[in-house]
Amino acid sequence: MIRLSVAVIAVLALCSPASAAEATPPQFADGFGLTVTSRPRWVDDQHRTFVFSVSTNQVPTPTLLDGQEPGRHTIVVTLPDNYDRTARYPVQYYLHGHPDRPDAAWNQRVVENATRGAGLITVQPNGSGRGWYSNWVNPGAAGPQNWETFHLEQLIPFVDANLNTIATRDGRAIVGHSMGGFGAFHYAEHRPDLFSYVGSFSGGLDLRNSEMRAAVVASELNPGSGSPTVGADAIFGPPVWPFDGVWNAQSPAQHVASLRGMGIALYTGNGGDLTINPIQAVLENRARETALVTASHLTAAGIPFHFSDYGNGSGWAPGCTGKHAEEACVQADMNHFVGLITRR
Repeated sequence: MIRLSVAVIAVLALCSPASAAEATPPQFADGFGLTVTSRPRWVDDQHRTFVFSVSTNQVPTPTLLDGQEPGRHTIVVTLPDNYDRTARYPVQYYLHGHPDRPDAAWNQRVVENATRGAGLITVQPNGSGRGWYSNWVNPGAAGPQNWETFHLEQLIPFVDANLNTIATRDGRAIVGHSMGGFGAFHYAEHRPDLFSYVGSFSGGLDLRNSEMRAAVVASELNPGSGSPTVGADAIFGPPVWPFDGVWNAQSPAQHVASLRGMGIALYTGNGGDLTINPIQAVLENRARETALVTASHLTAAGIPFHFSDYGNGSGWAPGCTGKHAEEACVQADMNHFVGLITRR
């Protein structure tokens, strides 16, 4: 039997690709108002994606989907291939839709597939089944629901302090799907100093649209969006004139001026065949209308942007039929968006 000294074993361990340093995800220290409530753990075989959770006084009691824990916000991070802990990387923040979650398997697949070889960190924060990436005006018994403050003033500096990021505007992009597309534009318009690129995958961008307002109200009242439910005026106040000032003020479609100088990308299908999966077809068709309104305001302001308006999806990606929340469509959206931001 060959016996190795402790010193030799230590040297071999340092040289091995399966060393303890590489086998352990980056660890996070409390700060910026966030407390780590579960330590990072790998969730993929390649040791690129890890999950952990935090608590925050800005959203101490989020409404919960099945399997979510009170007071804990899941954060999912996907690292570049061969992440070098001495290098610096750009970051994209990817905001999930309604009623989705950052640790859903399909979100992990989309991000890992799109960023393979891209040299890019992706961070997916919890946005709740109905958070709408906003500071709620009337949360009532739900307690503070300051999602915008949580993400922009706490999470971003927290990530920059704990990962090897390029901690400048030029090193950050933000994108989202559906409710997350709204959130991405909402955040970019409010804080253009933080992001150099913004994207929306089938986002609901026009809060002045009556159908969009109905969708938001339905998410507040629907138990499927999280437990407990909240009032119809919880997030943006009453949705009817003359009490709808917050809805109008927070609508991304009409407030694009602050995006000047930023890279901008819109992606949407038209729902395809409305007789197949009609609910998702209609949702996509209506999301497209809000993208068209946004595009018209960008054009009127003379702000350049990219718009992939891919109809029934047949020319966009195999398996994409132009429906809402269709993985093949969202995968193609993310592939294209990652190409844009990495070239920039």
